[in-house]
Amino acid sequence: MINSKMICKIMGSLFFIEAGFLILCALLAIYYKETDLTAFLSSAAITAGAGIVFSIFGKNAERKISRRDGYVVVSLAWIFFSLFGMLPFYLSGYIPSITDAFFETMSGFTTTGASILDNIESLPHGLLFWRSMTQWIGGLGIVFFTIAVLPIFGVGGVQLFAAEATGPTHDKVHPRIGVTAKWIWSIYLGLTIAEVFLLLLGGMDVFDSVCHSLTTTATGGYSTKQNSIAAFHSPYIEYVITLFMFLSGINFTLLFLFFLKGKFKRLIENTEFHWYLGTVGCFTLFTTVTLVLTSPMGIEESFRKAIFQVVSLQTTTGFISADYMTWVPVLWTLMCIIMLFGACAGSTSGGIKCIRMVILFQVVKNEFKHILHPNAVLPVRVNKQVISPSIQSTVLAFTFLYAVIAIISMLIM
Repeated sequence: MINSKMICKIMGSLFFIEAGFLILCALLAIYYKETDLTAFLSSAAITAGAGIVFSIFGKNAERKISRRDGYVVVSLAWIFFSLFGMLPFYLSGYIPSITDAFFETMSGFTTTGASILDNIESLPHGLLFWRSMTQWIGGLGIVFFTIAVLPIFGVGGVQLFAAEATGPTHDKVHPRIGVTAKWIWSIYLGLTIAEVFLLLLGGMDVFDSVCHSLTTTATGGYSTKQNSIAAFHSPYIEYVITLFMFLSGINFTLLFLFFLKGKFKRLIENTEFHWYLGTVGCFTLFTTVTLVLTSPMGIEESFRKAIFQVVSLQTTTGFISADYMTWVPVLWTLMCIIMLFGACAGSTSGGIKCIRMVILFQVVKNEFKHILHPNAVLPVRVNKQVISPSIQSTVLAFTFLYAVIAIISMLIM
């Protein structure tokens, strides 16, 4: 049986958090004196009302949560956050279709980046900021908010951490999951603030700097401009965003150990980071050479456009600095492969993730060795640790399911 009262209590706290972000956007609407103020206030009231109702149902909840409860919370959080999050778009009238509003919001919270909008600049500042905020909230995971505040309820967050984690293994930098979540959020926030500062130095205004930093760190790709980053015509801005997209694709546990603990060795010796860095480097080199040979761009511009698009697609951010569909067809295929690879587990990126690619490569290599040496014992090792058969099976199952869903989606489309 699931602990329904505890689930309601946690969901109630999440709705209050979402209502707080909606009120923040309402303040922007007041500052810019735009028409979306009523939509934000109404949305915040509805969301807070739901939070009160769920909190009442969760009163006197038993202070324990199982793995099953964790998965229920994670699933409900994504659905309900999107349902309430679509209200500003719908109530303001800027996205008059419920289906379109829900699509735009779900795309934001899941950091997919797909959009139904064909005139982004027509949206008021409050809605543009909320659009970027949905990706920032969803980037590291809605439930990570909850994990950080669960100690207030006297509940551990291990089950939620397991349900929300993006890789086959779960890295912890502290025995207490709540502390781990807070430290990871500090890195996430720190990267966002650092990018805002650097974009301001590049001539981007404050609003655009904040919005693009939110969606870059979340590797979501929503922009305030219809032409994305290409609209700014700035090599400096392209390089800054490339850097932060790349950093956001690294396991946040490694970033924490590097930036706050000074453990540089842990980063450079990490097998997944090697794979991530190697794939970005190889794809960038191939794309740069191809552009130099097949386009009128010079070496620097070819390199800049190549590394931007490679990092943007491998981290599944989706920003564009050039229309890569005008490039030679071989690069179209390459871009699709890059998106499938993804960046590191424990980051904000999507895709299969590099750690799974490393394990799959090791498993395939060992199978070939078994053909020549049938009796050999060949463990799969990553970062000098043996990967158990159960994790190997999980990775194979995940990859198979990923491929099946992709193929079915292609056929439906």
